[in-house]
Amino acid sequence: MGILAAAKGVMDFLSGNSIVDKVMEYFPPDMTPAAQAELAIKIKNAEAARDLQTQQLVNEATAQFNQRTKEMEGTASDLKTIPYFGGVIIFLRGCQRPAWGFATLWFDWLWLFKAGGPVFTERQEMALIVINCLVLGFLFGERAVKNLMPLIMKVLDRK
Repeated sequence: MGILAAAKGVMDFLSGNSIVDKVMEYFPPDMTPAAQAELAIKIKNAEAARDLQTQQLVNEATAQFNQRTKEMEGTASDLKTIPYFGGVIIFLRGCQRPAWGFATLWFDWLWLFKAGGPVFTERQEMALIVINCLVLGFLFGERAVKNLMPLIMKVLDRK
């Protein structure tokens, strides 16, 4: 789960009306409807102020994380300043995802469909399964891999 998705989940949780609903259950029975409405508005205003502060803190944390990442890893513009090699590094960085994807596809083809081709050892097959989980998890998302994991485990248990 990314930091933005996590922040959205926290904000959704914190911005619910459950506090007002719960507090209204404990209003004194002799409290006038006008006083109840005024208190509900004050509670909602306090919640809104808290939500705003929480959003600001999440934004600050995200900005700090992004700045730290830039400082630690650098940016593509930093690499452009390196003569010749900077462009090569940017190109190789951009090629990494497709290269892993196509390499995994090729090894899967050899492993599954090439009868009489290279024979993989048990250790190589296990490494290929791990690589598949990593590459396919990246391409299709963690949820897809989690949903397929019981099937994968059944296949592994049969071996």
